Parts: sequence; C-alpha cells; structure tokens
Amino acid sequence: MIQRCLTIATSDSGGGAGIQADLKAFAAAGCHGMSALVALTAQNTVGVTAIHELPPEFVTAQLEAVFDDIGVDAAKTGMLFSRTLIETVADFLEQHPVPLVVDPVMVASSGAQLLEDDAVETLVERLLPLATVVTPNLAEAQVLAEAKQQTVTKSELAERIHALGAPAVIVTGGHGEPVDHFFDGERHVEVPIERHDVGATHGAGCTHSATLCAALARGLSLEDAAHTAALVASEAVARGLADLGAGDGPVDALNLEEMREHDRVHAGYRR
Repeated sequence: MIQRCLTIATSDSGGGAGIQADLKAFAAAGCHGMSALVALTAQNTVGVTAIHELPPEFVTAQLEAVFDDIGVDAAKTGMLFSRTLIETVADFLEQHPVPLVVDPVMVASSGAQLLEDDAVETLVERLLPLATVVTPNLAEAQVLAEAKQQTVTKSELAERIHALGAPAVIVTGGHGEPVDHFFDGERHVEVPIERHDVGATHGAGCTHSATLCAALARGLSLEDAAHTAALVASEAVARGLADLGAGDGPVDALNLEEMREHDRVHAGYRR
C-alpha cells in the first residue's frame, strides 16, 4: 500500500512553501499526501502580506477526518503560528501518536514573522516531546536553544534542543561548512549538503522536512532519512524556479523540466 503522509501547516498562496511545498515533496517521494490547514497566508516570492488563523475546532475536524478514514503513516508540522493552534495540534497528536517531524517554522525567507512570540514556549513544551525529530534551521535552533551568541555550534545547539525534550534534532542551513547536523541523544552525525548559487530557495526547509516525513513513513531509519532529505532538498534548490516572481523563487521538488521534456518526447512519438 502507498504510504500516507500528513502535513499540519499553513497554506502559501504563492505555492512555494507551506502546505503546497509539503504535498509536492510527498508526491515526489512516492507517498499519498494529506493536509490539515491551521492558517492561510497571502504570500508570494516577495513577502507575506496577511495571515488568517483558522478556528481550532476546524483544525481538529480536519485531523479527525484524515485519521478516522484514511490513516496516517507519518506526519509533519510546519507553520503553526499561534499558541492556541499549537495546543490544538498537540492535544490531538497526544491521543493519536504517529512518527512526527516537527519543523519549527518561525520566519519566512522574506523575513516575515510566522510564529507569534508567546508561542515559542508552547512549541517547546507541547510539541517537542511528541516529535520523532525536530528540524530547525540555524536561526530557529538559536531561538529554541536560547543561544544569543552566534558562536554556538550546530552540535551544541542540537544538544540543547534535545535537552528540551526532542528525541532527535537536525539543525539545517546556516553559513560556513555545508552540513546539516543530526543528533539523536547518543550520536552526532554530519550530513553533507551541496550548496547551489541560485535565487530559488523558497520552500527548501518545508521540502526537507516533508521528505524526511515521507522517508520515515517508508520505513527508513532516522539517519538514512536525514541523508535522503538533505539530498532531495538540495536538488530541489538546484532546479529552483528563479524566474518566477520578483523575490526568492520556489524550489522544484517535482523536477518540472524533466516532466515537460517527457511530455515533449511522447508528443513526438504520437505524431
């Protein structure tokens, strides 16, 4: 049976990040993608102009609909925006445990704040203990670990976040050596990544965490899933659609150019 992956996150009207990026990454990984939206954004490659929070009871209704009928092999959370929404999601997942990737989305690539200030503590207290793995980027890891000094290493950040209750941590991104850092409470593992000088990284973090979720649903070990997610996210950036929009273009998890080439070839055969 096809593995079933659920994203609990926010819609990006520009299609580059959020729910839309997650569903594309699930499809690229060969999984059936499902979604429970917690909020909507008016968003494009330049920025976020509005955020609309959905009622908690509607979020719960979406989760119940998916779990009661289709079932979930693994889930991920993305932008949850508020303390109320985090508590709603945590309340449900406490009663319906599944392998869970927590992507603590706090700030958009455009700089827009995507998590309210009073929600960080709730995220740490309620969601981190439910996670299989937490995937902050370097800036998010510094906030979670309350590391005000920029000299704190990724390994130290991962240890601090693990101490907060996360069973495993992958600190992604940042400047310097191109590696993600994986820590499961026992082992520190450097996950090499290839950097690409393209203006299309919008949705890279979502693609990484969604691919990680899909890999766990398909039975990969956490370490193997971390390597898979790093590779897929890097390739999606390399194929990024830099010509879309005036800002940072969206990544391409589906390899759209290859799909178009496939269509051109088959169109030629039919002539």
